[in-house]
Amino acid sequence: MASTSEIRRRIGSVRQTQKITHAMYLISQAKLRKAKQELDNTRPYFQALQTEIGRVFNADSTIESRYLIPADPNAKPLPGVPACLLITADKGLAGAYNQNVIRQGQQLMAEHPGTALYVVGEYGRRWFAQRGVPVEKSFLYTAQNPTLDRARHIAELLLDRFDAGEINSVWIIYTDMKNGLEATVHQAQVMPLHRERFHAATAATAGDAVYEFVPSAKAVLDNAARSCLTGYIYSALVDSFCSEQSARMTAMNAADQNAEELLKDLSVQFNRARQAAITQEITEVSAGERAQRSKKEKEG
Repeated sequence: MASTSEIRRRIGSVRQTQKITHAMYLISQAKLRKAKQELDNTRPYFQALQTEIGRVFNADSTIESRYLIPADPNAKPLPGVPACLLITADKGLAGAYNQNVIRQGQQLMAEHPGTALYVVGEYGRRWFAQRGVPVEKSFLYTAQNPTLDRARHIAELLLDRFDAGEINSVWIIYTDMKNGLEATVHQAQVMPLHRERFHAATAATAGDAVYEFVPSAKAVLDNAARSCLTGYIYSALVDSFCSEQSARMTAMNAADQNAEELLKDLSVQFNRARQAAITQEITEVSAGERAQRSKKEKEG
């Protein structure tokens, strides 16, 4: 059995670790609240963009754009290879958050050989680098505190390569936090866009007056589709960041509970060790007293 001093040092170490995990829980909670607020502030703009695309479809239901999947299923496929934008965290301590995203990315690359990989997050960059998986572009800024400027930079890079014929589609893999208790890995094709994405906006604007688009409906559609890609990427960045904080809150809460259980066990061990030490001291005193008494009786 360990000594009381060793158990006391271990109890102090566990309490210090518990302070750290509790602080990380509170920090993640504050970051989660802030990110949700920023997403809610920008969401109306991108909802308005989808409404305008719906108006374009109402004006001309047969309109085509290089940023939309062709209505003709027999259309010639676009040149280039698929691209995958994979969003991870900058660090661990978030349960299976990073591994779930990476596993989904590996599955996509297995289904589409030659996929160009684009990674956001230090964890994902290191994971693929250690295994020799080539990364087409690694965005070196942190995954923490996502901003619209960063989303716009990612979208412009992907759109430039899409326009140049280097890539023919863009897939995004991120963690979507459906509610405060559940987060799932989500995979979606964000370029070219599916027309079904805008069915709700088209139906909502069906009774509106027909607009005149300048310089043309196709030009308006192209610009709106490019902006929509920025909105999708920004939403994915924020959703991933919120999911990361939620996963870290869950992990830190579990660590707190485990620390409480460990402290209870250590307290029991400490009490037993102290009781054993007290019993040992009493036994030694009693033995000494009996020895002294026996010696005096012999001398008498």
